[in-house]
Amino acid sequence: MNRLNKYLIAIAALIAAGSASAAHPSGVVITEWMYQGANDTNREFIEFTNLGPVAVDFTGWSYDDDSRNAGTFPLSFFGIVESGESIIITEMNPNAFRTAWGLDASVKVWGPYTNNLGNGDEINLYDNLGTLVDRLKYGNNPRTRGISGHATSAEALGANDVSQWIFSSVGDSEGSWQSTLGDIGSPGRTAFAAAVPEPETYAMLIAGLGLIGALSRRRAQR
Repeated sequence: MNRLNKYLIAIAALIAAGSASAAHPSGVVITEWMYQGANDTNREFIEFTNLGPVAVDFTGWSYDDDSRNAGTFPLSFFGIVESGESIIITEMNPNAFRTAWGLDASVKVWGPYTNNLGNGDEINLYDNLGTLVDRLKYGNNPRTRGISGHATSAEALGANDVSQWIFSSVGDSEGSWQSTLGDIGSPGRTAFAAAVPEPETYAMLIAGLGLIGALSRRRAQR
């Protein structure tokens, strides 16, 4: 593969990743949620993923439901969230959540939170300035009860259009599985993170754009 083709591929990857992080310059978006367990109301969770090219410091960030009050549930616990990393808040005890889903200690889980989601509610994520980063409003039917919801495409992330989200199923594109409690989802991972370009790719983009410009000028001169 020649150098120009590599640059073009890098540009295409950046465009795809850019659409996935369109909700906010930070690149952090809502990537999964389940508002209620299959046979218990105390197992809900929300997953946020940093789809941007650089790490994000969550100090001062917060979550709230349809009350829309920044600062309601602090997310500073997560600290630095790396590019491509997914983090989880839950109404369960974090250790119990990890055990139920078979997650190791490297997956950041925080809770329990008390401003629980309802049957038809909102997920609101705020940065350290209290600015809305992402919002997802969902209705009361169909309900993510015991089965999480995830986006159908990168374009659905940050769009606040739940019609572009679907139920998880075991072995789907997200690699979803069933927890020991009977719930289905993929907390701590998302297929969209695979499309996040490395910082070197951005450097390649800049160099590639310069090369393409030089080639265009040379052709024009000819």
